[in-house]
Amino acid sequence: MSEPDAAGALDLAESLVLLTLGDLAIEGRLVDASNATMFCTVTLDGTSAGCVYKPVRGERPLWDFPDGTLAGREVSAYLVSEAAGWGLIPPTVLRDGPLGPGMCQLWIETGSIDGLVDIVRPGRVPGGWHPILDGMDGNGREVVVAHADDDRLRRLAVLDLVVNNADRKGGHLLLDSAGALYGVDHGICFHSEDKVRTLLWGWAGQRLSAGEREVLTGLAAGMSGDLGEALHEHLTRREVTATRRRIEALLRSGCFPEPGPGRPRVPWPPF
Repeated sequence: MSEPDAAGALDLAESLVLLTLGDLAIEGRLVDASNATMFCTVTLDGTSAGCVYKPVRGERPLWDFPDGTLAGREVSAYLVSEAAGWGLIPPTVLRDGPLGPGMCQLWIETGSIDGLVDIVRPGRVPGGWHPILDGMDGNGREVVVAHADDDRLRRLAVLDLVVNNADRKGGHLLLDSAGALYGVDHGICFHSEDKVRTLLWGWAGQRLSAGEREVLTGLAAGMSGDLGEALHEHLTRREVTATRRRIEALLRSGCFPEPGPGRPRVPWPPF
């Protein structure tokens, strides 16, 4: 048996087959995660890779999301990312495993994201960055949470608006050795009510680019076809309808929305 491959060593189709049909062996638990999250090795026909396995039975109940639905929401976010053509979420499937059905996602070997999102002292926000949130650190010193004006982050910000991501923290951003950006932890997405909470508000009020509008137009068409059908396997009819309406609203406005009043718009803690 070969050693576990890096994500880049497998193409997309190979990754999905491996994740869906391979044998899962639990290597350990990621203890910082809110829900039961296992690091596994998945093996098929002599090929193996690292992956994250989140069994449905380990999901912590939430007051505003139905029990047992978080794994399907993770898969749904992946489906939207792939339909957009942006590849912003690692290959993700829903399958059975050692602890029952759950989400299985390819493991991404990562480096630091300090060049994209960071906590800095006032007056030290790098040029071209967007300050998002003023706060205090554990020692009572003033700090600023900020992110870069980076096209990779901008695409992820659009994706989060489409999937209604309620928890885009800095710790949910992964940058691999080749410089590809990934977002993970999409279990609390696709609520039918507006739930967006994100660090990526830097483009609020700006016009969507022609490329972004083209992607959204394609997603809108997909919601009436294959994409909509695939989402119906994991989401309620009301949630799928709300997703379509969010896409249509973005196209009508042509802009990144401003944070609305009445509820927190940045997740806490931010990392």
